[in-house]
Amino acid sequence: MGKRSVKRRQKAGEFNSDAYKEDQAEVRALFPGTNWSPDDKEPMRDQRFIKTVKPRSDGQAKLMDAIERFNLVMALGPAGTGKTYLAVAKGVEALERGDVSRIMLSRPAVEAGESIGFLPGAMEDKLAPYLRPLYDALADRLSPKRLKTLMAEGLIEIAPIGYMRGRTLNNAFVVVDEAQNCTFGQLKMLLTRLGWNSTMVVTGDPAQSDLLPEMSGLAEIADRMDELDDVAVCRLASKDIVRHPLVATMLTVL
Repeated sequence: MGKRSVKRRQKAGEFNSDAYKEDQAEVRALFPGTNWSPDDKEPMRDQRFIKTVKPRSDGQAKLMDAIERFNLVMALGPAGTGKTYLAVAKGVEALERGDVSRIMLSRPAVEAGESIGFLPGAMEDKLAPYLRPLYDALADRLSPKRLKTLMAEGLIEIAPIGYMRGRTLNNAFVVVDEAQNCTFGQLKMLLTRLGWNSTMVVTGDPAQSDLLPEMSGLAEIADRMDELDDVAVCRLASKDIVRHPLVATMLTVL
C-alpha cells in the first residue's frame, strides 16, 4: 500500500492514529470498521461463490422445478441448454443445505474418434480429460479451495460409468452426464443405483451420440420413463439454448 493511499484514508477519517501508543504493544487494526486486506488481490479468507441460479427460459424453469419435486429426472435437449450446469448447481445447493451428504457425478469415458492415444499417469489422470466438463461446472459454483476440500473428504465424487456397477447411492445427489453415450444396459444399471433419500438427474442429447444410433439407449429409456408418474422427463428445445445465438441457428441446419 502506497503513501498516497494512507494519506487519503487518513484525510477521510479512516486511519486510527490513536491505536498506536508508545507504552502499549498491542496490535490493533489500521483501518477499523473496514474489510481492507494487506493483499487485495488475494484476501486472506476463504472466498465463497454464492450465486443465485435463475432459469433463463421456460424449459430451464421446468427442469429446475422437476429437480426439486422428483427423485429421478431425465433432461434431454440440444447443446447449450444448461442441462449439466443446472443439475450440478442443484446438487451443490442440496449439499450446502444438508439435504444430501454427497454429490456423485458420473460420465461415460467414450473416445469419440479422435484417437488421443495412450495417456500417462494413474487412473485419475487418464480419466481427467473425459471428466473435465464436470470439474468446470463445479468450479463455477464453488471456490477452488472449497472444491478441493469437498473432493478430498469424499463429499464430491466424480467417476466414470464403468465404476458405478454394484453400488447403492443412498443420501446422494447423482448427476449422469452425456447419457447419450450410454447403452441401454448401462443406463438401466445406472438408474437402478438410486438409493434412499437420493436424487438422480440424467442429462444428454440424443442427437449428438458418439455411439452408433442403434447402440445409444437414452432416447428409448426416456420414452419408457414418460409412462411413469413419479419420474420427470424434461425435453429442452433450441429456444432454451443460452449460449451464443449462432448455436441455436446452426442446430436448425445441422
